[in-house]
Amino acid sequence: MTIPAIPVVTPNAYLTLHYRLATLNGEDIISTFNDSPATLQMGGGQLAPELEAALLGLAEGTHSTQELSPEKAFGERNPELIQRVSAETLKENSAFGEQYVIGDLVDFTAPSGGRFAGILREMDAHGYVFDFNHPLAGQTLLFETKIIGVL
Repeated sequence: MTIPAIPVVTPNAYLTLHYRLATLNGEDIISTFNDSPATLQMGGGQLAPELEAALLGLAEGTHSTQELSPEKAFGERNPELIQRVSAETLKENSAFGEQYVIGDLVDFTAPSGGRFAGILREMDAHGYVFDFNHPLAGQTLLFETKIIGVL
């Protein structure tokens, strides 16, 4: 009699899981543990690629917490992604009369037509300084998962 193999997460698997992303001090960034579990297809863009990579090879039924360094999570902070934006450029990307305060997340249209967002860090007479790094860049994070089912 052969014992059936326990399914493991592969690059194109369908999963049902609970997951939690938190800071090192345990503050939740996102969690499904108090709600319904998530169902997703690996490679479908529902989780960041770095988080999907952390799931690969985990067996159905596994409940684990991994510490993800910045390079395995959302990358290191890149000082080149802190950019000065002119008042004219900000006006072109804003609704008429829009007012901003430090800390606001602002969407911009790239020349190619794509969208990207930056956090307003400074305002002065010369324009605005935006941080276009991912808000979690540079942070070590906890990634807790409970793999409920793998297809």
